[in-house]
Amino acid sequence: MIGRIVRPADFERVLSAHQRSKSTHFAVHYLAGVPSRAGPVSVKAVDSPVFPPLSTELSTGEPLLAVPAVDEGGQWLGLVVPKRHAKRAVTRTLIKRQVKAAMALHASELPAGLWVVRVRAPFDRQQFPSAASAALRALAREELSTLFHRAVHSPLPPSAGRKPRGGQGKAKAAAPSSDVSAS
Repeated sequence: MIGRIVRPADFERVLSAHQRSKSTHFAVHYLAGVPSRAGPVSVKAVDSPVFPPLSTELSTGEPLLAVPAVDEGGQWLGLVVPKRHAKRAVTRTLIKRQVKAAMALHASELPAGLWVVRVRAPFDRQQFPSAASAALRALAREELSTLFHRAVHSPLPPSAGRKPRGGQGKAKAAAPSSDVSAS
């Protein structure tokens, strides 16, 4: 079964990794590992000044506010479908369903870990006037199938992090100039 990535910290971890593959409309990010565990819920967060204090004890003796266990193996999928690339909710839902179907289709080939599929460009509204047309569904399915196929068969990048941008990377040392003119 494919789990869901729900915590923002997990999305940030995966999106900071290299893109595993990309196409015209989608990008796939991958990070080996498991989702981070949620911290314990405090009783203070459950209590409210309007209600009387709640008891955390159960008749069975098990704690009420237990942290759910995270499976150590498997695949987790996160989806990023921004409104700027898919204005209508029907389109966003269609894309999410196609991504989940493509992931399920290729799940046996994909390595265990965290997978995030991100929509990186809008679909042309002139070409797909209907929010959930069969043509849009077919294009998304074809593109996602190709994307996951490439993700399975492409080698992993040498480093886990994204390449630094701008002036954050290694600074180039200024080479001394050998063209010194003597006057």
